[in-house]
Amino acid sequence: MDDCLAPMLANLCATVTPMRTGHVALHADVFCLDNSKTHKAGVARTYHGYDGYAPIGAYLGEEGWCVGLELRPGDQHSQKDFPFFLDRVLPRARQLAGDRKLLVTLDGAHDAAANREQLSKEQVDYLIKWNPRGESPEAWKERAETEGRFEEVRPGKQVALFDELIEWIFDGRTHQGRRVVRLIERTEDRQGQPLLFPELTVEGWWTSLDAGTVDAQALITLYQQRGTSEQYHSEFKTDLDLASVSSTS
Repeated sequence: MDDCLAPMLANLCATVTPMRTGHVALHADVFCLDNSKTHKAGVARTYHGYDGYAPIGAYLGEEGWCVGLELRPGDQHSQKDFPFFLDRVLPRARQLAGDRKLLVTLDGAHDAAANREQLSKEQVDYLIKWNPRGESPEAWKERAETEGRFEEVRPGKQVALFDELIEWIFDGRTHQGRRVVRLIERTEDRQGQPLLFPELTVEGWWTSLDAGTVDAQALITLYQQRGTSEQYHSEFKTDLDLASVSSTS
């Protein structure tokens, strides 16, 4: 049925609206379906803390056309078999995007060198949330202060942006890519109440987009638009009533 999605949308002449950069967005993400108190095959503990499934979906354009949906066991890690999912989804997305380039946006569960390598070979652009595993917020703060990167956005809140090229080794070869990191330090909450200790938040994004075309702040804004894909997940649970998968047993 997945293979029917792209031809059906093409036959319907479905509008696929690009982003302001001219790219056609392709969002891919895992979401959870609650199937607690059932004994269906594949039901397992999900990262949401209940028993169910953890399907993965891919949505194209500003309209969010579904071009791939795969039911997975609840305890399957998001990255497991993800390259094979991309292999199936990318040709469908290209068919509908025409001559416009794809921008594949992924969350931190897919922060893997293998994904960046695969997407580069596929000649699509990517925007992937960086997973700051083992990173020290205090070290980032020290660097921000040393380099004079902090800017106050409101009393009690300052932000530092880093935009740099990072090298990594994958499959025995050295690769290079762009990473944008944002450090937020809060010394007061929104109501102006001083915090006993400063609150530090570090987050970042990997991308193949050129800094001369999309600067750091614009890149963050692009990723924030990805939040719309959560609404597409909700449609499966509500409008289509597929939260609890049917069973004959």
